[in-house]
Amino acid sequence: MTTTILIADDHRLFRQGLAGLLREQRDWDVVGEAEDGEEAIRLAEALQPDVAVIDVEMPRMGGFDAARGIRNASRETRIVALSMYSDAHYQERMRQAGALAYVLKNEAIDDLVGAIRAVLRGEHFTSAAAVRREGVVSVRSAQVDNEELSEREREVLRLLAEGLRTKEIAEALGISPKTVETYRSRLMQKLGIDNVSGLVRFAVRVGLVSPER
Repeated sequence: MTTTILIADDHRLFRQGLAGLLREQRDWDVVGEAEDGEEAIRLAEALQPDVAVIDVEMPRMGGFDAARGIRNASRETRIVALSMYSDAHYQERMRQAGALAYVLKNEAIDDLVGAIRAVLRGEHFTSAAAVRREGVVSVRSAQVDNEELSEREREVLRLLAEGLRTKEIAEALGISPKTVETYRSRLMQKLGIDNVSGLVRFAVRVGLVSPER
């Protein structure tokens, strides 16, 4: 029986190269390729693949939402997350979204093949390099982190970055100062940032405020 695979990654050359390598495995066939999470969900619903290999960081819709959408659209599809980032937070978020495996992009193809074989058996899999780095401060993606923020969290972050005080933010948004403080703490926790200046730098990186401020 042929194992059908869907690949979602916004880099066409990487995606096509990966598809070619996976097709070298006996009885494996890449039946669909998507460049973002929205397309991945549509293809998963139409094709009902055995496995979906999805990048954590994609435009329009990233891996977290894509994984949840695929799980709803194709209940039997096993999800393998691909990522440049070993951060333990991302690994946990993908597990919560339904991924059974987490593979780093800089690992050999054998790592991904092993992950796919594991999820087909109903097992979990994590790249050895990612396991070794769990709990260690590592580079995170501003794009991925920004996608996980709610609209209200972005509003609070933008006003913080513009230099407004807690009371001024509360008045602007019609909420209490204590609620503003709660949002600020939540932002720091979600983004792995422990000070306001770090929040400001993040807001600049994702374009919420101008770097001239």
